[in-house]
Amino acid sequence: MTELTVTGPTRIDVTGDAPYQVLVGRGLLGELPGLLAGAAQAALLYAEPLKAHAEHLAGLLEEAGIRPLPIEVPDAEDGKSIGVAAGCWDALGANNFTRTDAVIGLGGGAVTDLAGFVASAWLRGVRWVPVSTSLLGMVDAAVGGKTGVNTAAGKNLVGAFHPPAGVLCDLAMLDTLPHADLVAGLAEVVKCGFIADPAILDLIEADPAAAQDPASAQVRELVERAIRVKAHVVSNDLRESGLREILNYGHTLAHAIEKAEHYRWRHGHAVSVGLIYASALSVRAGRLAPEIAARHRAVLTSLGLPVSYEADAWPALLAAMRVDKKARGSKLRFVVLDDLGAPSILAGPADELLESAYAEVAG
Repeated sequence: MTELTVTGPTRIDVTGDAPYQVLVGRGLLGELPGLLAGAAQAALLYAEPLKAHAEHLAGLLEEAGIRPLPIEVPDAEDGKSIGVAAGCWDALGANNFTRTDAVIGLGGGAVTDLAGFVASAWLRGVRWVPVSTSLLGMVDAAVGGKTGVNTAAGKNLVGAFHPPAGVLCDLAMLDTLPHADLVAGLAEVVKCGFIADPAILDLIEADPAAAQDPASAQVRELVERAIRVKAHVVSNDLRESGLREILNYGHTLAHAIEKAEHYRWRHGHAVSVGLIYASALSVRAGRLAPEIAARHRAVLTSLGLPVSYEADAWPALLAAMRVDKKARGSKLRFVVLDDLGAPSILAGPADELLESAYAEVAG
């Protein structure tokens, strides 16, 4: 494996009851053993495409005196199941994992969610560290301590809040990430631009091509800005009791699309469509100026992200949204925008309003 060139990392603090740092930069894998001080062994969860990276990390752990336990899991959303988690727990038990040992999630958002959930339940909570290899994982799943798996009823309905010991976002990992996956991750970055940091939108609009080049300074700035948005939110609301709900902008419809597609769609692609829908709902509810909704479509289209979904899918999508974890009783809740950088909640909207907004994404 080619050695990564080391540059100084940016350290972003996540505060609250269980503070930790998110490190962003290149050549950061050597920072991992320092986050695992006192551990005799560490389970290393990864999917087959990252086997070479897993072997490299295992070597770093061995050099630091930590015994690695590699556990290969199914790739992407196929790995986010109770059955896979149970297999991981069996492996931890067979290797006498104690409270001072740790779990590492090497991969994108799916492996990160799984690793965090496995760690949260083993002995009622052991240390874990996400080592993100995708843009989506870096700006979304790895930060904030939300862990979980999917069930037949929907996405992420079983999980726990379990903050990591630290997060490593090695941008060099993005150099070999498929372009479609990199672009999909940008949907979450765009979301952060609309709910909190409009400078993100300015950067993308100024040079959409640079925003898709993992070696560019723009990508590093976009990643750092998106992480700072999420770090601020989760520092003030770990358990989604108020402020954190704004991070779900665009996600209610997105999760319904993912369920309808049996999780074959990339999460970022579903979020992109969900952002168009949420902005249309904001306009039709009298909250948002139409030109800001139009900016959603322009920015996402400039990145090559999808902005429409099947016209006849609405009944199934509405049914799926009713069991979304953001619902309260029989009432659906949507994060909407009142203005750029000003998210709010729309609770219990009429079905007619919801269907009307869907016309904006029905393709």
